[in-house]
Amino acid sequence: MLQAIRGTKDILPDNIDQWQYLENKFKTVSDLYGYKELRTPIFEKTEVFSRSIGENTDIVNKEMYTFKDRDNENITLRPEMTAALVRSVIQNSLDYNLAVLRLWYFGPFFRYERPQKGRYRMFHQYGAECISSPYPESDAEILMLANMLISSLNIKEYDLLINSLGNNESREKYRNELVEYLNSVKDQLSEESVIRLEKNPLRVLDSKDERDAKALENAPAIIDCLDNESADHFHRVREMLDNAGIKYKLDNRLVRGLDYYSHTVFEFRSDALGAQDSFGGGGRYDGLFEQLGGKPTPAVGFAMGVERLLLILEAEKAFPKFPAYTDLYLVVGDQSNYNYAAKVSEILRQRGIRTTIELKRRKMKGQFKEADKLNAKYTLIIGENEEQNNTVSVKNMASGEQSDIPLDKIADHHFNL
Repeated sequence: MLQAIRGTKDILPDNIDQWQYLENKFKTVSDLYGYKELRTPIFEKTEVFSRSIGENTDIVNKEMYTFKDRDNENITLRPEMTAALVRSVIQNSLDYNLAVLRLWYFGPFFRYERPQKGRYRMFHQYGAECISSPYPESDAEILMLANMLISSLNIKEYDLLINSLGNNESREKYRNELVEYLNSVKDQLSEESVIRLEKNPLRVLDSKDERDAKALENAPAIIDCLDNESADHFHRVREMLDNAGIKYKLDNRLVRGLDYYSHTVFEFRSDALGAQDSFGGGGRYDGLFEQLGGKPTPAVGFAMGVERLLLILEAEKAFPKFPAYTDLYLVVGDQSNYNYAAKVSEILRQRGIRTTIELKRRKMKGQFKEADKLNAKYTLIIGENEEQNNTVSVKNMASGEQSDIPLDKIADHHFNL
């Protein structure tokens, strides 16, 4: 038997209501903040990601699905969206049309990593990006949008962690101090962190290894390396969050995993996910447009993992009650009555009523069982008598009440749906 590729998952009919519920929330909340949807291809030239994410990141070195096409060009299935979105904005000159460009997206992404709870090799993300404002007001707006989405989903138990990486000068100053410190405790670090120390030292702060956590206890904090500009920017972001009543925690170890971040970075975490507790995050990326060949353009954004949101909603029992599969089920007495039954079903569908009709020529008992499984509110029974008399027998599945309705009245009949 052929099976789905490891790390991928079918979205089955029993779960599709949950996905559509989330997708509707993404659009509704994005609309509230004036964000418009952007869709890009699921694959790009490899350099879109290698130039932006960073050659020394795990994503580029270990996790990207990269292949050569028939023109011998390196192609990569997108592992994240920000770089692809920036490429699209530059190529289509979207940032020239508005003073501030507000975009959101939803779709599949691909990373070759070990599948585990809430983590797949094909996964889905929602995200939003605010482009062309260098000011902390845009950082705050993005955080407010993300927080509004979480609140609209009735997720109660989560933490928002924030930090600042500062501008390039502050970050470089911190990098030098961190490297000096890490070299002093190099013999206490994990093998992976020793490698990261040489290639991308800030990533050592991301390590979940207990040896690294202990070694980092006395590491310098980036907040102490911020210059006045960076400190003022971060202070203003926090001030606006405080005024909006958004709770957060400062985390001096938070750096995010991608090279393009600067100034504000943040992450959302939930205990419902276990060890892999992050379900979203982002930050400012003022230098990314130049890296991809565009003009200097400040920007800030975030992404949330959809599979992880689903796990949290399930754990917190936060899903609403979804409607039944159908409103009405047509029970057909005999195949000779099917033409009449099909006519009735189309009249009802044209009214906007979800109507399911028997297609397997089963006995009526089996059809009633199917109507129960589908949670149909009414069954419409159509047999020889109904067809001869131009009527429909309507049964309320909850009360058991049954009545005959003339065919020419069925379009106006009141169904309590």
